Amino acid sequence: MKELSYSIQNISEIIGDQDLLRHPHQNIKNLLTDSRKITDASSSIFFTLEGKRDAHQFIDSLYKLGVKSFVITQKDFNTSNFPDANFIWVGNALKAMQKLAKAHRKHFDYPVIGITGSNGKTIVKEWLYQLMVNDQEIIRSPKSYNSQMGVSLSVWQMSNQYNLGIFEAGISTNNEMAVLEEIIQPTIGILTNIGDAHDEGFNSREEKINEKLKLFKNSQIVIINKKYIGESQDFKKNFTWSLTENADLQILDINKKENQTLIKGTCQEKEIEINIPFTSQSSIENAIICWATLLYLGYQQNIIENRMMNLLPVKMRLELKKGINQSDVIDDSYNSDFSSLDIALNFLNQQNQHPTKTLILSDIYQSGIAESELYKNVAHLIKNKGVDKFIGIGKELKKHQSFFKKDSLFFSDTEYFLKRFNWESIYNETILIKGARHFEFERISKKLSLKIHETVLEINLNAIVSNLNHYKGKLKKGVKLMAMVKAFAYGSGSEEIANLLQHNGVDYLSVAYADEGIELREAGITIPIMVLGPEVSSFEAIINYNLEPEIYSLRILKAFADLVSSKNLSKQAIHIKLDTGMHRLGFMEDEVDELLSFLKQNNNVKVKSMFSHLAGSESEKHHNYTQQQIDLFSKITSKFERELGYIFLKHISNTSAITKWPKAQFDMVRLGIGLYGIEGVIEEQHLLANVATLKTTISQIKHLKKGDTVGYGRSGVMLKDGKIATVKIGYADGFPRILGNGKGEMLINNQKVKTIGNICMDMTMLDVSDLEVNTGDDVIVFGEDLSVYDLAKNMETIPYEVITNISQRVKRIYYYE
Repeated sequence: MKELSYSIQNISEIIGDQDLLRHPHQNIKNLLTDSRKITDASSSIFFTLEGKRDAHQFIDSLYKLGVKSFVITQKDFNTSNFPDANFIWVGNALKAMQKLAKAHRKHFDYPVIGITGSNGKTIVKEWLYQLMVNDQEIIRSPKSYNSQMGVSLSVWQMSNQYNLGIFEAGISTNNEMAVLEEIIQPTIGILTNIGDAHDEGFNSREEKINEKLKLFKNSQIVIINKKYIGESQDFKKNFTWSLTENADLQILDINKKENQTLIKGTCQEKEIEINIPFTSQSSIENAIICWATLLYLGYQQNIIENRMMNLLPVKMRLELKKGINQSDVIDDSYNSDFSSLDIALNFLNQQNQHPTKTLILSDIYQSGIAESELYKNVAHLIKNKGVDKFIGIGKELKKHQSFFKKDSLFFSDTEYFLKRFNWESIYNETILIKGARHFEFERISKKLSLKIHETVLEINLNAIVSNLNHYKGKLKKGVKLMAMVKAFAYGSGSEEIANLLQHNGVDYLSVAYADEGIELREAGITIPIMVLGPEVSSFEAIINYNLEPEIYSLRILKAFADLVSSKNLSKQAIHIKLDTGMHRLGFMEDEVDELLSFLKQNNNVKVKSMFSHLAGSESEKHHNYTQQQIDLFSKITSKFERELGYIFLKHISNTSAITKWPKAQFDMVRLGIGLYGIEGVIEEQHLLANVATLKTTISQIKHLKKGDTVGYGRSGVMLKDGKIATVKIGYADGFPRILGNGKGEMLINNQKVKTIGNICMDMTMLDVSDLEVNTGDDVIVFGEDLSVYDLAKNMETIPYEVITNISQRVKRIYYYE
């Protein structure tokens, strides 16, 4: 069957208000929304979506990279600078993309499953794919692409090569679902669990349910928990399931045994059952939803039973961790399809810590595309993404190796690769491991990764970007942003975080000492870096590594200027620190005349910025003092600009002041702890995404009698018969002794448990008398559901101290969802 093809002229006819088409027959395959994620420039069209920054500013760089088609909203945009480009003018770029996706969807009449709910959408989608992929050619949303933009990009991938679509839809407030329904046009609807996610966007839980159910207004069938059916809902047909009442699939019994769950139910007056390799309540409900869907679709019960038992966990994130031979490893070892490969390669391209980017890829199964065309597309994608080294594993990749670079390596299977590959050839690389589950690439990941202490700090890179964008949205036009990555990026890992921030367009980075800045330069960071605490002995390195020192006294200013002069350099950038009231470092007001006189006489240094530090910007009781600091800062900097005869950057706002003192943004703000999800302004705390989760595991469980003592000094005493769990974290990891003897708590299976006895150097004991727990269970020290604010309160300190005290022996794992 002939595949759909769109020229830029076709697209303009669908979405355009006006156009300038210099090449009207250009073939368009890719919808581009991020200037950093180009797949194939020659067949891409860039949509200038509204965001924190004006997307039109990226047109110049995209044009130079080969993108020649643009959907724009600025009526007066100067197209003469791009003589070889096509332009389509629209009122709203997102709505135009949605309109295009909607038009594209109408060309296909095969079944489409639409999934919505608060939780479980992606799990249900991926499990349905696992359960049906042997029988169907399935196109599905990549990862969790379920937003207003993500749904459009997902549906755009539909083609005649498939015979079933599965797409998820997510909303956060009213009046969003109708648009997604028009794009997905599901013939089969699935509602998953309804939880508290996005409750703030609705007046009631019922209102949220009704908004989500708008996805199914034209569906032929809706698979739904019977408790969510209300009188106002009018569907063509329901297939219901329930844990408590009569339904098409009524659950009779749920029996958990070790790592499996037996679920019994009735359907059409027959008793049936499935066994799943999971025990959590969310997994059980998601499996029941999949079971109900397969029953409605007419699958035989014996086939369902067999496939359910073979369900695999869904890994929805890319993990970045330390590897052997000074390398980093991006682990995506359970997933291999073309759409997710594109996403993973974009993440690989964000990493600049190492000079070489390597991809280890398995054969791709059930793509719906002829193998020759598939691997030609894979090779083209890899080339466009700038992969330096390629290793293909699988018979099909080996069969089609002629499409790839000549120096690529190919192995027939994972076992052969593990035996024959030269592991010493890996050095100073970022390695993306991406494989279908059949290939057991977790074995490769284990071989390439450094041994990980079972206590880990998980860093959510999406959350950092979300928090960054939250503060960017508060800035006035033209205000720059300096991100603080001192103190090992507040415990999160300097190189990885700095690289992410550079990729996301921050203007400056700031470190405490020259050594930190040197590490960042050696890790590929190129944007300006200010050194907050330079020592005279570090000035040579600061100049050699193109770092910019903070100058807080005449002593260090003269020392730096002398060194610059001795090297016959000129106009070396410096940042002048003023003390307007913090009284830590900086020039006092009575010192500024002498400072000004020196700067006038020494042209070998030039003020890049002048700044100060607010002492209590987050607190209302210090409002007048903060205003005095701002006024003094403004007075001094104005004098310097007049006397020096040139303009420099001025900045005084820290994280809290960005929110609390918008009038004090000047030319730049310094964003620190807010990046990492912590904010001094109480009203802002719930608006930030949780970045860090400190996790450990249970090493051993002991049953003790009333009166038994626990730990050093016998300070922990069992008040009744019970049991304790010993977990792999102690004060050497950053969990201090003050949290012993019931003052601290952790989270196991979503239940809070108290410490018992003194905290040891490497271990902590928890009272788990009232819980069902097992050796190896995960234990949350702090994270999304156990706030770092609460931990800090128990420690009688501030969150800053909590996260910066986490030992570097605790391995950092970075993930991108």
